[in-house]
Amino acid sequence: MGDRTAGDSHVARNRLWARLSAAVAELDPPPATPLMVVDLDAFDANAADLVARADGKPIRLASKSVRVPALIERGLATPGIHGVLSYTLREALWLERQGITDDVVIAYPTVDRVGLAELVASPSAASRITLMVDDVAQLDVVDSVRASRAVTVRVALDIDAGLRIGGQHVGPKRSPLYDAEDVVRLARHVTERPGFAMVGVMTYEGQVAGVPDDVPTQRARSLVVRRLKAASMSQLAERRRVIAERLGELVELEFWNAGGSGSVRATSADPSVTEIAAGSGLLVPGLFDHYQSFAPRPAAFYGLPVTRKPTAAMVTVHGGGFIASGATGADRAPIPWAPPGLHLTSLEGAGEVQTPLTGHPAALLRIGDLVWFRHAKSGELFEHASSVRLLAGEQFVDEVPTYRGCGHVW
Repeated sequence: MGDRTAGDSHVARNRLWARLSAAVAELDPPPATPLMVVDLDAFDANAADLVARADGKPIRLASKSVRVPALIERGLATPGIHGVLSYTLREALWLERQGITDDVVIAYPTVDRVGLAELVASPSAASRITLMVDDVAQLDVVDSVRASRAVTVRVALDIDAGLRIGGQHVGPKRSPLYDAEDVVRLARHVTERPGFAMVGVMTYEGQVAGVPDDVPTQRARSLVVRRLKAASMSQLAERRRVIAERLGELVELEFWNAGGSGSVRATSADPSVTEIAAGSGLLVPGLFDHYQSFAPRPAAFYGLPVTRKPTAAMVTVHGGGFIASGATGADRAPIPWAPPGLHLTSLEGAGEVQTPLTGHPAALLRIGDLVWFRHAKSGELFEHASSVRLLAGEQFVDEVPTYRGCGHVW
């Protein structure tokens, strides 16, 4: 990793190792591993940084990238962060019932009939939760579970935010809605269909928000990525302007959601956008280390114990092969982080039950010592644990449940 910031320098990583070691030493009995930790000092600083980059536009917290209720609440307590962008209907219903938020937008369409039946049976939930749609068939599913349209269901349209260049589409393959005519056609259907209210729009430019553009070992590629990002934002700003004008003749929107942690500043500059989605920027996983637009400040870690030393220059830790979703590649592997200087082996990588590590710190590590890793993506790490320790300074100040620890697997 590079050392362009205090967050990922060897000095900072050694300090983190010292802080974590001091905190673990105070635990009696020793904790079970993998030991999941969130550094609240970094988390809070990251939240403030997201708000600053949004330049006055509210941040909607993307819960998929957090998955710990206490941390979602902590994020929402930050001035400038309001509302949740959830990833499933069941999650949205639970967040509303728990009183964690009264403003949830679901980022993806749902055909969960059990969840939809619960939604349409609850005027309170229906007034606080917004479904995402991009096809009339999704509205049909909603209508299939209700006997009447007495409860109005809030919906937003998901519009493809990809870049079209040279006959190619660059960006996430999400919505079939791209051209203004198709967007307006579906919007008109929603406004004319009893029992539904169109309240918002979403345009997620994942090819900008989710792709590193300042990788030290990929200078040429990073330059191409930055040019594609600039072209994408320019094209998208014009398309959003046209769509906003056309929709304005039909309906008054409550929100236009867009962007992500990697594009907060650029997305906030678009006058059509009213709020920015962000979640990964709170924890800053490995895939978010190399962006020109912000300096990484890692906040989520997991500790694995050294269980054996195959050689004097190698250690083996137990488990930890938490591979991130997405296109399979080396960038989806976890990163040995503290102490700095350790590396996965090319033959075994990160294993389900053991992970060998090489590098100069291996000679100094003893059986039982903890090695700290970072996950490549945000939120997914906490599917592997029921609780997370919260670190402040050199102490663990709390232990809180993950979604899984609350008994939920969404």
